[in-house]
Amino acid sequence: MATVTLKNAKKQFGAVEIIKGIDLSVADGEFCVFVGPSGCGKSTLLRMIAGLEDFTSGSLQIGGKEMAKVESADRGVAMVFQSYALYPHMTVKQNIGFGLKMTGHSLADIEGRTKRAADMLQLEPLLDRKPSQLSGGQRQRVAIGRAIVRNPEVFLFDEPLSNLDAALRVQMRIQIGKLHHDLKATMIYVTHDQVEAMTMADKIVVLHAGRIEQVGSPLELYHRPNNMFVAGFIGSPKMNFVNVEAGTGSSLKLPGGGTVKIDGMKAKLSGKLTLGIRPEHVELAKKTADANVSTVVRAAEYLGSETMFYVTLPDGTEAAVKADGLAKTQVGDTLLLHFPPKACHVFDPDGKTLHNGDLSK
Repeated sequence: MATVTLKNAKKQFGAVEIIKGIDLSVADGEFCVFVGPSGCGKSTLLRMIAGLEDFTSGSLQIGGKEMAKVESADRGVAMVFQSYALYPHMTVKQNIGFGLKMTGHSLADIEGRTKRAADMLQLEPLLDRKPSQLSGGQRQRVAIGRAIVRNPEVFLFDEPLSNLDAALRVQMRIQIGKLHHDLKATMIYVTHDQVEAMTMADKIVVLHAGRIEQVGSPLELYHRPNNMFVAGFIGSPKMNFVNVEAGTGSSLKLPGGGTVKIDGMKAKLSGKLTLGIRPEHVELAKKTADANVSTVVRAAEYLGSETMFYVTLPDGTEAAVKADGLAKTQVGDTLLLHFPPKACHVFDPDGKTLHNGDLSK
């Protein structure tokens, strides 16, 4: 397997700059996930690594060798696309081995590699079926098997699960994770679904408008986001953002007149700021004296194990609260909220992080 290194990678379509100078290193055997909203450049960047898009400028090294100008077939990468792109007239076995046949491998080699891939992906009973006889998850496994038989140095996945239903996506996430463990391969995976990123990645790269906002492990990005964009993108449901004003010392004035004192605050606070707190960290208070803010429930989702309340703060800001599944509060009721200081994040007017909460204390 191999490392992947990008240095000042740029891509323009005419006068429009899509990738705006990316510097990134993916370690040998690492599972790296590119996440970001639609149009942020994550698929374009993946296609640049694959050789399906040219570099406008910059460097790409795979295994220490410069690859930015090398043909796609010679880069040692294999790509799994969002669409399965299987040959409908061929069996599963023929689909998996077709690329090897076209590059002149022997029948014995094709047989051996196909059997190994089929064993890893539990496709042995399906080898004689046509794609029309397979489910969506089975077709995607065939597409992955077609990549495995090439023995690539780097696997590239472009939103491979987006066409599957929710249950199949969970199964395939587990399957791809097991595959990474078994192959110990370098894998780069593109998705807009941050749940996939959090559950699968060793390293997450958050992209926005062609630039990297932050790189780190899933828990680093969840607990210590660099800015409001990352804080709002990582986590499901997303982080709540509350308009506040600096009070005395490290206290913040909340809508409705309440305050919260931020423990361990190092930055000097002044003016208007934003407090961030995740729905799962907001606590329900029983008494007004224990609450930071009083809200009104405008919608509720009763999910069994948990209940999601969507509330309106005194200044009209909307927020989400994740509560116990036995909570009996109804739409229109008043909900008293407590913001634990150790769970609060603080952002400046430009959206940069001034303070991250520390739940370990």
